Amino acid sequence: MEPISHSRSAQVAYQDLLRMHLEKAASEVVGSIEERHRNGRTYLYYRFRVGTEMKSRYLGEDTPTLRDRLARAADLKKKAQERKARMSRLARVLRSEGMIGTDRETGSLLLAFARAGVFRLGGTLIGTAAYALYQGELGVRFDSEELAQTGDIDFTSFERLSLALGDRVEEEPGDILQSMKFDAVPGIFDRQVWKWRQSGGEAMVEFLTPAFGGEGVKPLPALGVSAQALNYLNFLIAEPIHALALYRSGVLVQIPRPERFAIHKLIVASRRQDGPEAVKARKDRAQADFLIRILVEDRPDDLAEAYEHALSQGPRWRDRISSSLKRMPATRELLSGLS
Repeated sequence: MEPISHSRSAQVAYQDLLRMHLEKAASEVVGSIEERHRNGRTYLYYRFRVGTEMKSRYLGEDTPTLRDRLARAADLKKKAQERKARMSRLARVLRSEGMIGTDRETGSLLLAFARAGVFRLGGTLIGTAAYALYQGELGVRFDSEELAQTGDIDFTSFERLSLALGDRVEEEPGDILQSMKFDAVPGIFDRQVWKWRQSGGEAMVEFLTPAFGGEGVKPLPALGVSAQALNYLNFLIAEPIHALALYRSGVLVQIPRPERFAIHKLIVASRRQDGPEAVKARKDRAQADFLIRILVEDRPDDLAEAYEHALSQGPRWRDRISSSLKRMPATRELLSGLS
């Protein structure tokens, strides 16, 4: 499928709706702002009182944009009703302009996870569910048949961040999934749970984390789950971005940067072998190719930086990428033309 841009109206509506969701999150902050410093980075929390007890809630890594929204929290709170009505109108505009919405099951799950704090606490949506959301970020139309190929929903987060945050989800993802008729699937050998399968269906929810060494099962305390550690995920979820799933008036989530998603797909496609994995590999290459064709025109510097960074990680990374590009001569030519 050749990339086709959404209308200017749709692109403006998406960015406006995303901004309003971020402002809504800031407007809900009450109490004083606190800084915490770890490994050369600054993280922001707000402290509030519940009865006689003081509690802290994680807000995000310190940025000028987040600081600005927090400084306007009181004013943003006053505009809650006006903002709610406008968010509904903008969501209708996006649907009328042909942006593909999230299905009810996925949308309700993402909404429940967002309300519990999964994305606020570092959870990042990956896989095809995240790929679908680049239609808003990049302002392009997606093939609805391609997006309907899988019901799997994958989440990931850094184990070290999850351990360090000192905050926790308000409701356990496992409890949310159980209420939505998902059954836990314990590991064959250690019986640890990091994935859930929908009762009577094919949909699967999995929690993953970057591997720094062995690809075992690791805890994500902030999210209240365990996760399967996999190599190359650290590249994928570094510097994630906010995005909107078009369900109701939108659900604010976190996804990988599109250029990192595209290059990561080249890597993982080469890890998949015969049988069902070969089908997944073809989908990986197709998603990488589609995103690269867009990014080479609209964000060539971002794409070049991600590509060069991946190549610099060593021969194993270069071999993975080269293996996929051998099957994708047009994509290889586009990447070789980046300066």
